[in-house]
Amino acid sequence: MADTERWQPMVERASLAARQAGEILQDWRERFTVSEKSRSNLVTEADFAAQKAIHEILLEAYPDHGYLGEEGLSENASTADYVWIIDPLDGTGNYVHGFPYYCVSIGLQYQGRMVIGVIYDPTRDDLFTAAEGCGAFRNGKPLTVSGTTQLSQAMCVASLPVAGDPNHPALARFIRALPHAQTIQRLGSAELNLAYLAAGHLDAFWSSTLKPWDMAAGMVLVQEAGGTLCNLSGGPIDIHACEILACSSSRLQNELVPILSAE
Repeated sequence: MADTERWQPMVERASLAARQAGEILQDWRERFTVSEKSRSNLVTEADFAAQKAIHEILLEAYPDHGYLGEEGLSENASTADYVWIIDPLDGTGNYVHGFPYYCVSIGLQYQGRMVIGVIYDPTRDDLFTAAEGCGAFRNGKPLTVSGTTQLSQAMCVASLPVAGDPNHPALARFIRALPHAQTIQRLGSAELNLAYLAAGHLDAFWSSTLKPWDMAAGMVLVQEAGGTLCNLSGGPIDIHACEILACSSSRLQNELVPILSAE
């Protein structure tokens, strides 16, 4: 069976689920008031409602698959061959403040490797999709990384801990890299960072504070768009180990690894 024939029905199902979840997020977002307490409660409800919709849509088609989600969802996640990894809202802080950089992300892991990634940005109606051996797409149009090879010409994004200790290693890493890159940003949604890297808008993204659902879908997009993935020491990624370095080229990766892994 060709890769496209194998994965396309699952990509379509996940896309349907992601769009439905995005509609739910936007509907809840319109109910926000100026009350911070109210916002917090609404975000929690929006999160759970979006995840519930995704789970129901996928479960209907794939009752024997495993499921792992940010909002307490764990069903056969350690035993099933196929495991859906779900983040109903990546970029919560942005969502709370109405900053249009958040998304729904759904990844599929098969026997330990990521094979499908779907990311939906409801503020722009952008649907990013990728499947192993099939390429990466935004709204059906093929994506490719920028191919930038020099850090001095690279637009980078780093994840930093929320309300973190000033001595956190992630901050030291950011400061070490700052003089070498053309620019380094913090945008608040790891999955959208990976999608935008796959689309050629960003050149590098790194983090040491992620959960599996923060990078599962985006990893597939980057790989299928021609980018590179490793941990901060240059080794293979373990999706459960929090670390990721995604780059537009192996040369850029090789330049960044010594900077990010230095003590």
